[in-house]
Amino acid sequence: MSNTMTGPVEAYFEGRNVRDLARALSGFSETAVVHDESRIHRGPHEIRAWMTETVAAYDDHSELLNVETDGDTIIATARVSGNFPGSPITLRYRFATERGLISRLEIAP
Repeated sequence: MSNTMTGPVEAYFEGRNVRDLARALSGFSETAVVHDESRIHRGPHEIRAWMTETVAAYDDHSELLNVETDGDTIIATARVSGNFPGSPITLRYRFATERGLISRLEIAP
């Protein structure tokens, strides 16, 4: 395991934090799947809609606390603050990558 972050994962966090959703989405594959808040979002159109919806609803910002890489899996822990009950909260982002792109993202406490 290492504590390094790949370009697509870095683009995701940086893009969301500055509200550049094109940058945040740039590292996802065409067949990527996101699982968040018991919902599944498939492909770039659904993932962009999810990002737009959550940014508007929560005005969230992430502060990375830790990143672990094991092969094609990257687990990032972040303190997320925003307009939601219990803010800030620590969340775990589990990214699976294929061919240098994010193929799956699961977000959980």
